[in-house]
Amino acid sequence: MVTMREIAHKAGVSVSTVSLVLSGKDSGRVNTKDAARIRQLAHDMGYTMNPLARSLRTNRTKILGFVSEEVATTPYAGRLILGAQDAASRNGYVMLTVNTDGLASEKKEIEALKSYGVDGFLYAKMYNQYIHLPDDLQGHPTVLVDALDGDRGNIPSISPDEFLIGYDATCRLADAGCRKIAYIGCSDPMLAQDGRRQGYEAALADRGLTLSRDLEIAVGNERGASRAVCKLWDQTQPDGFFCFNDARALHVYEQAARRGLYVGKDISVIGVDNHLVFAQTLNPRLTTVELPHYEMGYWAVSKLISLIEGDNRSSSSILHRNGQDTALPVSTVPIPSLEAKTPVRIHCAIIEKESIVS
Repeated sequence: MVTMREIAHKAGVSVSTVSLVLSGKDSGRVNTKDAARIRQLAHDMGYTMNPLARSLRTNRTKILGFVSEEVATTPYAGRLILGAQDAASRNGYVMLTVNTDGLASEKKEIEALKSYGVDGFLYAKMYNQYIHLPDDLQGHPTVLVDALDGDRGNIPSISPDEFLIGYDATCRLADAGCRKIAYIGCSDPMLAQDGRRQGYEAALADRGLTLSRDLEIAVGNERGASRAVCKLWDQTQPDGFFCFNDARALHVYEQAARRGLYVGKDISVIGVDNHLVFAQTLNPRLTTVELPHYEMGYWAVSKLISLIEGDNRSSSSILHRNGQDTALPVSTVPIPSLEAKTPVRIHCAIIEKESIVS
């Protein structure tokens, strides 16, 4: 294992100078050219800082705690956790993830993370909602993922821009020539339902299309949803369908088949989620709005590190490797600035496939 003493000998400087540079405390104290040479030597020689020694010196462990309520059991957890892990790894942190199923379980898991001396917490929900931060997280650096602060509203958070999801999806249908666009919404009281419906109605107004309540329904995932879509279709004859999620688009495909109509040729359909099953296996493949789980996880960890490290590092150097504004490997939309006003709402990309008439 390479030591600071070996680097100092190679560079012809003192061990204390190497320590200042490698701990990021060299600004104004070490010549910039010498500092750059020391960092390059450390890299070339394969130097890695001892985590235990670092934590004793800085009172930080560089460990983050990820607390999720059923998130890890959803189809989207992989990208959310991948984004968080990528951001942590790029900044020299590791992340411990726990999954909870209730208040008692949550308290126990948070205490377990605290026993490892985590520097801060990510608190995630399985769908966008207002939350009250658990008492056990009060006073600790915390960022909310796919959730909003339901108390004072000052806890940093990131969630999808639900309004723009509805707006962009409806505009996409209107731009494809649809003039009677139905909204197959969600019957559960959710922020996503309210935001997407508002975006749908705003897009109709902006595209000069008539808003008709007869073209809107709110359904669950039960069999009755298909009957509700059938009734709406018989009464209004839509030529385009914006669906709250990909699962609800399945009912539109079913009713189209019953009428001898072809999705992507006779009618246009767009969903939300880019679900691994529905969006990939429906025939024709479903055009959909992809929820930015990877990007939310990446931003949330970057924001959390900025809270932990304060003014010691620039936001740019935390959000992007070596401060460079480079594209992330699996990102489909831009990552918001860490200085963005909370709550941060991230734009979502339309994934074009085959279900909209060209």
